[in-house]
Amino acid sequence: MTVEHLSKISQPGKTEQWEQALGLLYINFRDYCKDALKNFDDEDIHQARVNSRKLLTLLSILDPGHSSGLYPLFKKSQKILGRVRDADVLIESFKKRRRQSKKDGDKRSAGLLKAVIKHQKEKRKKYRQKLARELPQLLGKELDEQWATFIGEQLKPLVAKRDANVVMRELEVAYEQKKKACKDIFREAKADSEEAFEALHDLRIAAKELRYTASAASFALNQKFHANEAIYKEVQEQLGEINDKRVWLNTLNSIGRAELDIGKKTWEAFTRTLRAEVLEALQQNEVVHIKGS
Repeated sequence: MTVEHLSKISQPGKTEQWEQALGLLYINFRDYCKDALKNFDDEDIHQARVNSRKLLTLLSILDPGHSSGLYPLFKKSQKILGRVRDADVLIESFKKRRRQSKKDGDKRSAGLLKAVIKHQKEKRKKYRQKLARELPQLLGKELDEQWATFIGEQLKPLVAKRDANVVMRELEVAYEQKKKACKDIFREAKADSEEAFEALHDLRIAAKELRYTASAASFALNQKFHANEAIYKEVQEQLGEINDKRVWLNTLNSIGRAELDIGKKTWEAFTRTLRAEVLEALQQNEVVHIKGS
């Protein structure tokens, strides 16, 4: 028996590759969820969410009709984890900005940010309570049984019918279409219009799908797709910076000056600065050229 033949025998088959990849993500998801429920550590929350996102990605490739019934369960988990994670990120970004304001001697902005942080911590408290209440129900014995049925009975025929490379190509086409739509909008609409922001949001989500597919399904993809994770991570980060600054501004506007008990001049100066930063991030992005940048 040749070394080449032995190598072929030792290599896992297509179904086994999927089973291994899915199994590792499932174990990680459950472990991080359990750890997250102990003390709401931000990294545990983040990793639980990442692993749920990758599970959703692989399930979407294999079972786009969601016949296994697993997709809605992981989707709900991701949603309640995401609320806490987004609050963690938002609070940390406001804390970082407050530290800078204090360093610059801008006491008014620092005071405004302190009020925002306090408000957001109250919201996060409610999200954590919901997570503690609902996530254990999703992680029960029924999920393990459903997962075992999926792996043991449904996985093999689904793997035989689906090709991750075809899905990746479809996602690339969808991304290019959304990118073209963005360019068309920016040629005609104002850069900071609601229509432009929505188009950029759709493009960011498309980039995120490509990034996660390239990462989670790397074992099943042709070599030409292996660089996609890094490529679309960069795209996502650039568009994410625009989105983050817009979220900061929207968060402030949704709370309102009266709720935070902030003076009119301080409020107007700070929100004006944020609007300028959103526009600057738009102008500096290298994904979609903005007229005049």
